[in-house]
Amino acid sequence: SGRFLRPFLYQGLNYDETGRVVFDGFMPHVAGGKRGEFNQRFAQPSSQASRSANSLFPFSDIEQTDPETGQTDGLLCRLAALGPLPKVIYTYTSSEYWAGHGSLPHTTVAGDQDFELPEEVRIYVFSGTQHGLGSFPLTSLDPVDGYRGAHSFNGLDYRPLLRAALVGLDRWVTAGAAPPPSQYPKIADATAMTPETAAKTLEAIPGVRIPQPLRRFTRLDLGPDPGVPTTTPAKTGGIFPYLVSAVDQDGNETAGVPMPFVSAPLATHTGWNVRHSTIGGEGQILSTGGSSGGTIRGATIPFPATKEERKASGDPRASIEERYASRSHYLDLTREAALRLIDQGYMLEEDVEPVVAQAAQHYDLLRAQVEETQPVGD
Repeated sequence: SGRFLRPFLYQGLNYDETGRVVFDGFMPHVAGGKRGEFNQRFAQPSSQASRSANSLFPFSDIEQTDPETGQTDGLLCRLAALGPLPKVIYTYTSSEYWAGHGSLPHTTVAGDQDFELPEEVRIYVFSGTQHGLGSFPLTSLDPVDGYRGAHSFNGLDYRPLLRAALVGLDRWVTAGAAPPPSQYPKIADATAMTPETAAKTLEAIPGVRIPQPLRRFTRLDLGPDPGVPTTTPAKTGGIFPYLVSAVDQDGNETAGVPMPFVSAPLATHTGWNVRHSTIGGEGQILSTGGSSGGTIRGATIPFPATKEERKASGDPRASIEERYASRSHYLDLTREAALRLIDQGYMLEEDVEPVVAQAAQHYDLLRAQVEETQPVGD
């Protein structure tokens, strides 16, 4: 629905024929810079194609001019001309950034400056998550459609962050209580970087290579009126530069809202995965269909369980054994991270215990090979 809500906003449809407001608030989820194919000739709403009306300028809420085409526009320009803007909370995952369009809504088309967001807008990026929800236990094979990744699929369940964002939007439109600040990669504070720069850290992990080729958005010319395309296939122009979140020494993202499993990590979590050699296209980005809905899969790459394992593999990431004195220690850190999110307004109190229970499941699974020979406490 996120790729439907963005064109709804862009076309100014939030006012009816008599000037009444339709919706007070919007929460487009995982749309990134895409608008989707709706309300145009030959539209295919389910299409994920990047060289289509999915990927047309403008991407940002604020008006800007594309220096290559001279086009000036902004996603919320029509609505702003009609009256007050609705409250909007955009929620993203890491996958939209590695798909080549996640940063376009909040940077210039040159990719060299941040945009100041309208006061009616928030952007929350859920650090290290994939387009669709992750799940445990970890697997690299989709049992339904047979897709296989070079790494285990991303295991992060970010529903607690979604619930808090929805509650925040409700309070914003009903009581005027502003939600917490936006959290996304920024050029100004160096939490945004090129994917090639992030790769320098990520590819130090044994067996890890970022996808090749990288996804890119290009300028598209469908004719004088994109709603009635007369140039098909579209003529392509220059590539839009894009950025991803900066990563720390473990390869985990430093921008956005981190789930407690990222603040107290047991693994590196990414919004991308690559195709396994057994399904062809080895090393290309893994975009799956069927049960996963035609989305980019992310990865969870566990830390070495022990110091000896880390040394043997040459992994630069500290092992689980070296990070946490015991299971209790790890769960305490997870709980502290959850409570910080509650204090900041990014998580609800009711989700603390379920999140800590998930953390215990993660620890038991990823530490199991050590606990077989070396108990580490309760």
